[in-house]
Amino acid sequence: MSNEDGDFIGRADRRFIASLRLVIALNLAYFGIELLVALAIGSVALIADSVDFLEDTAVSSLILIGLGFGAVWRARLGMGLSALLLLPVVAGGLMLWHKIAVPLPPHPLPLSLTGLGALCVNGVCAVVLARVRGHAGSLSKAAFLSARNDVFANVAIIAAAGVTALWPSIWPDIVVGLGIALVNADAAREIFEAAREEHRDARAK
Repeated sequence: MSNEDGDFIGRADRRFIASLRLVIALNLAYFGIELLVALAIGSVALIADSVDFLEDTAVSSLILIGLGFGAVWRARLGMGLSALLLLPVVAGGLMLWHKIAVPLPPHPLPLSLTGLGALCVNGVCAVVLARVRGHAGSLSKAAFLSARNDVFANVAIIAAAGVTALWPSIWPDIVVGLGIALVNADAAREIFEAAREEHRDARAK
């Protein structure tokens, strides 16, 4: 391991590592819960959001691995992580195709309760990561932006459930699912650009 790697690990305090481990555990647990509900009620929004939980688990796990890397490789890892934020886009598209073929609206009660649970989990993760988002450049930024965006997505899911209860239709769920996909695509762009800038700066030194 290089001196640069050792210096970086020294700067990454225990609170940062503990925060990542907590985020990994919470995201992995709720991924399973939300996926089961999404499949049971046929929700585009919950499918996209459940894959988002799995993506968050992967992002935080890779950040832990990346703590031992030098600046150039951390930047490269950040660019790679930006691609993971596109997973909900793919998953949402697949469920959208199925939903159009079988146009049944999801049941609003489990949709709203699952969205509320996701909001609580992502809210905790966002607060935890906000306190340590300056520790690893684009890597910690990737984790924080993902959790922050998920909070907004969960509020939208709850709203979609309310609209569906008043107006039974597949479209509130579809619109929110597409919105989650677009937000993650934009976050992927932000993270890639930040990581590319870090990579350029690291190579220049």
